[in-house]
Amino acid sequence: MQRLKIDQDIRSMSEFRTGIASFLKQVHDTKRPLIITQHGKGAAVLLDVGEYEAMQEKIELLQDIHTSISLLENGLGVPHNDAKEMVLQSLAK
Repeated sequence: MQRLKIDQDIRSMSEFRTGIASFLKQVHDTKRPLIITQHGKGAAVLLDVGEYEAMQEKIELLQDIHTSISLLENGLGVPHNDAKEMVLQSLAK
């Protein structure tokens, strides 16, 4: 996801209502999120679908890493050589 440009990527709800199509195109073209404000406070974020999916995949990967670290810290890991042997045996079948 591209870095937010504050002067271009924060819009009020009233601006968003009047220019929805152009803001959808902006989000798609720039791959940057659009922050929509209401009464001067953040109310919503508009993201390109591809960027949202990529973000979800990264979150899932980070959750898997966190789970793996927790398992290792609790002594539930498999030594490297044992894991390697298990993978090689499963590939040989």
